[in-house]
Amino acid sequence: MFYRCKILNVNFPSSMSLGTFVKHLPFSKPKTSLPPQRLNFKSLTTTTTCVTRSSSYFETLNSRQKDQIHLYVDALLQWNQMNLTAVNEVNEVMERHIEDSLAIIPPIQNSYISSCNNSFDNLRIVDVGSGAGLPGLVLAVACPGWEVTLVESMNKRCLFLEHAVSLIGLSNVQVVRERAEKLGQDSNFRERFDVAVARAVAEMKVLAEYCLPLVRVGGLFVAAKGHNPQDEVKSAERATKLMGASVLQLCSVESHSPHGQRTAIICLKNRPTPRKYPRDPGTPTKEPL
Repeated sequence: MFYRCKILNVNFPSSMSLGTFVKHLPFSKPKTSLPPQRLNFKSLTTTTTCVTRSSSYFETLNSRQKDQIHLYVDALLQWNQMNLTAVNEVNEVMERHIEDSLAIIPPIQNSYISSCNNSFDNLRIVDVGSGAGLPGLVLAVACPGWEVTLVESMNKRCLFLEHAVSLIGLSNVQVVRERAEKLGQDSNFRERFDVAVARAVAEMKVLAEYCLPLVRVGGLFVAAKGHNPQDEVKSAERATKLMGASVLQLCSVESHSPHGQRTAIICLKNRPTPRKYPRDPGTPTKEPL
């Protein structure tokens, strides 16, 4: 089943809610909803894939949100002596990072509505291994009703994130300096989030152990990956299952990045994560499941 949509280049007033905003996007609704299921890898590219297309996600933002993004990009480049990103041109940051980060909003919205049966206007999001704030900080700008927690273990990156949040004027963002493995065992964070996202952090079977313990039962884990992640998804099947989840679908996103098409891997958490997970810091990477 392929799900196709196109987002028009229009501006919406700042008072518009996320729900109303998304209703204005001309998504083509699938004829039947996609139920939670374990992937059949033989039919991976045909039965559990959606396609999202857009001329520019940035152009759908209102003027205030665009100004906030520009402030963020300027700060990112000014602080880039800390190696926050490999790119150092505004246009490249916009294409490679901003558009890619915004591109996962429609897959989150569509999967959450169809599988979680809840409103997506006020989600609790955790961005694991946020780095320079991608995608979490960008999501917080685009979706001001979402409460976004940026998890980053490196102090210098956290200093930048706190600076960027203050500079932009975001009240819906929390920066947490900690290892994902420790937060997953902390009752204040364990299974507290509706959606966990991760971009350019680790391979899928490692990400599953980082992210899924933080997601509530019935919530989603969304991993932003490259063009052809099927082998990585298959390799992570055991880890995903051990964490209490199953892969819901792969959503291909037409990217403006020079790296071409991107894929959002969307997992649905079906049951609580066993208490022994996540394991001690460093273990998921050294001994992946």
